[in-house]
Amino acid sequence: MAVSVKICGITGADAMDAAIDGGAAYVGLMFYPPSPRFLTLEIAAGLAARVPDAVTRVGVFVDPGDAVLTETLAQVPLDALQLHGGETAERMREIRDRFSLPVIKAVKIAGRDDLAHARILEGAADLLLFDAKPPADMEDALPGGNALSFDWRIIAGETWARPWMLSGGLEADNLAEAVAISGAKTVDVSSGVESAPGVKDAGLIRAFLARAAEL
Repeated sequence: MAVSVKICGITGADAMDAAIDGGAAYVGLMFYPPSPRFLTLEIAAGLAARVPDAVTRVGVFVDPGDAVLTETLAQVPLDALQLHGGETAERMREIRDRFSLPVIKAVKIAGRDDLAHARILEGAADLLLFDAKPPADMEDALPGGNALSFDWRIIAGETWARPWMLSGGLEADNLAEAVAISGAKTVDVSSGVESAPGVKDAGLIRAFLARAAEL
């Protein structure tokens, strides 16, 4: 697959199996309670157990405390921690050192000014994830998974010290354009493969992965 894919916010076995069978490189499990994709530890553990070693299991958190991470990791086998809140570089290093897992840091992008913040964080991350920053007047906005995209030209041509992935408003129909403009080699999709918020559609997952394989 020329473009690697992370299917994020998986909530059911059918969706997980579609992601794995379709060639996803990463699968994301959500541990942020306000999200419609939130999982109990029992359900998350069951889904994680379906994932082969070749696929990276990512736990998605928003400003988690050590106790939350400790409890989660005691029950759910994860290969990486995705931080989608206001975590500082110092906090990112603390988490990576304490839990000995790679850290993926989400950076919300609306304009070129947001790249400066990404530069501050990249040294503490193993991988950056560029997502759309929701507008201030958006009601009930989540830290991610809002089906919003940003102007991909903002990150086009930028060079980063860490690997990165593109997220935000992606779906099979706009994936080729997003990759061509941004230069992304890895992408993250959640709402773009759902039939309703938090409800993954196995057919949409397969279609997205098939499109990625063509690029």
